[in-house]
Amino acid sequence: MDTQIGGDLSGLEVGYDVPALPGMPEAEIQTPCLIIDLDALERNIIKMGRHASEMGVRHRAHGKMHKSADIARLQQRLGGSVGVCCQKVSEAEAFVRGGILDVLITNQVRDPLKIDRLARIPRLGARIICCVDDPDNVNELSCAAVRHGTTIECLVEIDCGGGRCGVSASDDVVALAGAINTAQGLRFSGIQAYQGTMQHFVSHADRKAAIDTAVAMVRDAVDALSSHGLACDIVGGGGTGSYMFEGTSGVYNEIQCGSYAFMDADYGRILDGDGRRLDDGGFENALFILTSVMSHAKPGRAVCDAGLKVQSVDSGLPVVHGRANLVYDTCSDEHGEIDDPRAVLRINEKLRLVPGHCDPTCNLHDWYVGVRAGKVECIWPVTARGKAF
Repeated sequence: MDTQIGGDLSGLEVGYDVPALPGMPEAEIQTPCLIIDLDALERNIIKMGRHASEMGVRHRAHGKMHKSADIARLQQRLGGSVGVCCQKVSEAEAFVRGGILDVLITNQVRDPLKIDRLARIPRLGARIICCVDDPDNVNELSCAAVRHGTTIECLVEIDCGGGRCGVSASDDVVALAGAINTAQGLRFSGIQAYQGTMQHFVSHADRKAAIDTAVAMVRDAVDALSSHGLACDIVGGGGTGSYMFEGTSGVYNEIQCGSYAFMDADYGRILDGDGRRLDDGGFENALFILTSVMSHAKPGRAVCDAGLKVQSVDSGLPVVHGRANLVYDTCSDEHGEIDDPRAVLRINEKLRLVPGHCDPTCNLHDWYVGVRAGKVECIWPVTARGKAF
C-alpha cells in the first residue's frame, strides 16, 4: 500500500536531524530510533477496523499512543476510524492542524488559558469534544465557547472502576448532562466510561469481571439519561485489553483502542478467552526500538545504545524481538545490557526491541522510520511530541 511521507524532508541530514531518509537500506538506519514495520501496522489497523465493523461500533483511535497525524490518517483510511482521542488541549490542536478534524479529549480541561485555547480549536474546522465531571467546569467551558462563538461538545465522564476522574452515581450523570444541555456554546454528546486499571490484567476472566461492573454502571446511566430525554451520540470507552467486552455490550457505541496498532511487551502478555497471548494471534508487534551493539568487552554481556533516554520502563524492560536466546536485562541512561551467554552478537549488529510501554516511549522520539522489505519507505514526525499542555 502507498504510505504518505510525513512532510517536506529536504535539507534534513541523516544522523543529525533524522535517523534515516526514504530509500535507505534498513541496515543504514542510525540508532537508537523508533522503527515501524509498515506491513504489520497496516494489518493491525485493518484488523481493528474489521472488528469494530463486525461489532457494530465506531472506532475512535487513541492518538495519545502514537501522537502522529500521519498514523491517525492511516487509521482513518485503512481502519475506518472516525477520529482520534487524546489527552491534552495542545495534543488535540496538533492533530487538528495535522488534518484530523474529529477529536475527543478524554480528559477534563480546567485551566483558564487551556479552556480558552480549547474554545478556539473549532475555528480550525474541527469537531472538538472534552470530558466533564464537575458542574463548575460546565460554566467555565460555556463562557469560553460563547466568547469565541464556537461549540464545545461534552461527555460526562463516569468513574466505572478506575478510581481516577469521573462521577459514579446516575443522578450525578443526569445533573451534569442537563447542565451541559442548557449551557450556551455547549452540546451534550454522551458518556465517557473507560476502565483503565483493568486493561493489563493478564487473566481474561479478571478483565471480564471488571468490565461487567463498568457495563452495568453505564447501562444504568444511559437509561437514566433517556428517561430525562437526553440521548447519547457517544458512549465511549474500551482499550486494547478490553474492547471486545465493550464492543459487544450493546451499550457502548465507540471503542477507543490505541496500543493495538503498535503493540508493546506489556500488552502482549495478556490472554484472550482461548488462553492465547494478545501478540499471538491478536495483534502483531509493529513498533520497535532499533538499537546497535556497541560493546562486547565483558564475556556473555553485550551493550547496546538504547538506554533509559529512548524508552519508558514503567511497564518493564523491552524484549529482544525474534531472539529468544537474548535477554535485555539492565539499562542506564545511554546503555542497555543484554545477556548473551553464547556470545552470538557482534559489534554494530542491530536488534529490534519491543518496548515495555509504547505510549511514553513514543513521546521520547521526534521521528518514526517506516520500513518495508528491508528499506526505509517513509519517515513520520511524532506530531504531538511534548504536547503535554
